[in-house]
Amino acid sequence: MTDIFAGPAGSTPLPPEDQRGLRLSWITTRQELNEAEQVNILAGRAWAMRSRVDLTAEAYLMRLHQRMFGDVWSWAGKYRVRETNIGVLPYEIPTRLREFLGDITYWLAHETYPPDELAARFHHGLVLIHPFPNGNGRHTRLAADLMCRQLGQTPFTWGRNSLDTAGETRQNYLAALRSADQHDLAPLLAFVRS
Repeated sequence: MTDIFAGPAGSTPLPPEDQRGLRLSWITTRQELNEAEQVNILAGRAWAMRSRVDLTAEAYLMRLHQRMFGDVWSWAGKYRVRETNIGVLPYEIPTRLREFLGDITYWLAHETYPPDELAARFHHGLVLIHPFPNGNGRHTRLAADLMCRQLGQTPFTWGRNSLDTAGETRQNYLAALRSADQHDLAPLLAFVRS
């Protein structure tokens, strides 16, 4: 029997405490979980496209996560309370997120970076903080696409293949994030438009 909660390589493991937050008791396979999450993510995206977007507001980012995952997970839109393989310590999340959103507000107001770079930095910064138990990559990619839209750009292409399954595209994405961790944003900037 396979673990329905085991994600692709490089994903955040979901501990048993968070697994119990699954709202849909009929889910028994990873494919069913992926499909349920995808339906919820599409509904969250539709909500974001018709709502007033405020990407520099902590409450908006939490609401976006809840809209993307709340039909599937009880912890959607709530900060994680456990350490993960990536991200700041749980007690640092609110402070680090507010500081980062302050930086984003400044960068937007002063046009510190070109639009694509600002949206890529926004994505990477949110990934580094990793505020939620799961779904951070999908949440931050949608947030970056919303940032692109807000800046008058087309959404990122994200390698033109699914990043939710193991494969070359996901490996390239993770390598680009690791480069950004080392302050080299060039691979991520290339990847988001590839």
